Amino acid sequence: MARLAQTHGLTDVQQEILATVRDFVDKEILPVATDLEHRDEYPQQIVDGLKELGVFGLMIPEEYGGLGESLLTYALCVEEIARGWMSVSGIINTHFIVAYMLKQHGTPEQKEYFLPRMAAGETRGAFSMSEPGLGSDVSAITSKAVRDGEEYVLDGQKMWLTNGGTSSLVAVLVRSDEGHPEGTAPHKSMTTFLVEKEPGFGEVRPGLTIPGKIDKMGYKGVDTTELVMDGLRIPANRVLGGVTGRGFYQMMDGVEVGRVNVAARGCGVAQRAFELGVSYAQQRHTFGKAIAQHQAIQFKLAEMATKVEAAHAMMVNAARKKDSGERNDLEAGMAKYLAAEYCKEVVEDAFRIHGGYGFSKEYEIERLYREAPMLLIGEGTAEIQKMIIGRRLLEEYRIQG
Repeated sequence: MARLAQTHGLTDVQQEILATVRDFVDKEILPVATDLEHRDEYPQQIVDGLKELGVFGLMIPEEYGGLGESLLTYALCVEEIARGWMSVSGIINTHFIVAYMLKQHGTPEQKEYFLPRMAAGETRGAFSMSEPGLGSDVSAITSKAVRDGEEYVLDGQKMWLTNGGTSSLVAVLVRSDEGHPEGTAPHKSMTTFLVEKEPGFGEVRPGLTIPGKIDKMGYKGVDTTELVMDGLRIPANRVLGGVTGRGFYQMMDGVEVGRVNVAARGCGVAQRAFELGVSYAQQRHTFGKAIAQHQAIQFKLAEMATKVEAAHAMMVNAARKKDSGERNDLEAGMAKYLAAEYCKEVVEDAFRIHGGYGFSKEYEIERLYREAPMLLIGEGTAEIQKMIIGRRLLEEYRIQG
């Protein structure tokens, strides 16, 4: 076991789960990840293997067929999976956020109906907040739901759905003015709908179209899509929690745990970049000795390792705080911001250590170099994280009088 990024105080069960996932990553993901990524191919065999391991139900309560594990256990598993291939952690993370939102906010009927199938990996989740013109400004969404008897009619266009094609359940945030008078704050007139659909592209149910995969610089293999609703009819019992107007709070709760997992992804990718850099530095020779013997390279390795360790510690702290039942938006924002920034820097240093070979698609670091930037914008940009952190600090340190 490597010295870096150790987590103290884990139970025997947690250690066993992590060892199993790490073994799966080393044997089933790392050998094939770069080849699949270059072909932009969905990793069906890997996903099936994770389904067998029970990873899709890791945090779903045991009463619904899951393992009932903590956010910390889940985040440490995400860290391991991202170390193998970040795209795979994305397939799991969006599923997990929807399962978490159902567990926290769903009606008893919704939990009974969805969670056992989600735990088994049979129903796979995606969630949808963003739209083409708004980015992180969630309060400006224009997609809307209008009540029509026992149903709602949904119209609008959503953007950046991870798992948009392969999922069979999408949690969609739209504006719903029902019961909310003119002048109501935007975040109080939003509702989350649980939309079931067929996996695939095109019209996946009447009124719902998934146009196709968005072609991306990195983060390949996993499908990222738009979602177009045109007269999409959803029964009233598919409003998350059964009450309209709570969608913004439900989504923010989901994103809060999602940010811990983006931090975990950053930690995993950074760890892999360090492993590649420290290994290559001992094999490559210049001026009669391994480049690891040059002080310039040792300084790089020292900085990289320190960043890996610091990001891991912050991510673990944010997860433990949420598990204890405390508010963790400050810690999650800090962990996501730091882990993403450090990941980018560690990957770039590993890329520099590889020299010209870092630019070659034969070397794994080339893939990591294209994947790391996604973490700077996913689940809220670095700038959004800093806004959240700044506001929370001013709440905590408000001058009296």
